[in-house]
Amino acid sequence: MTIGVAIVEKQRMLRELLASVLSRETDIRIVGEAGTGAQAISMTRECPADVLLLNIALPDMNGMEVARLMQHEAQPVKLIALSEHTEWSIVYGMLEAGAMGYVVKSAAADEVVQAIRVVSAGGLYLSRAIASQAYALERFGPPVSVLGRREQEVLTLLAEGKHSREIAERLDISAATVEVHRRNIMHKLELHTVAQLTKYAIRKGLTSL
Repeated sequence: MTIGVAIVEKQRMLRELLASVLSRETDIRIVGEAGTGAQAISMTRECPADVLLLNIALPDMNGMEVARLMQHEAQPVKLIALSEHTEWSIVYGMLEAGAMGYVVKSAAADEVVQAIRVVSAGGLYLSRAIASQAYALERFGPPVSVLGRREQEVLTLLAEGKHSREIAERLDISAATVEVHRRNIMHKLELHTVAQLTKYAIRKGLTSL
């Protein structure tokens, strides 16, 4: 399966270089390019992409703003942040805003390709330059972005004490589907009890209880 990739980078030369390198991969095709956040949002509306490579320092808005706007619009594209920064606060901020990957600009081209493939398949990718900071994921838990929209809805209702049948009625799905979502949520978050899920949901602001 070919992965449709859109590139958002303010520097035209770097944007064209990325496009040229990625176009050599048989399973990747470039579906669009943009230089600002506004162009990125407009582009993904008109040219749906599987993965968006997003420079987090754009002329008109930062990467977190772009990611949140796309989440608000429920755009299905998966984001990979591109940045010169390796500070964990910035990395985690992008993950919390909806990014599924974070690649440092100094990384080799093969790492960008690997990130695209991992994120396209639903995984979480951190650049090798910041992988040593991954302990922070253990402290704060995986970002909410690892869960799909429906999974987040199910998690919120579970945390609020709703049973599977109540959740099914609220979301107009079957109780069996709720159970599938519950198992997937626990697997993705590496949590094993409803109590742990509740703490996670509160920490991430999915529910205030």
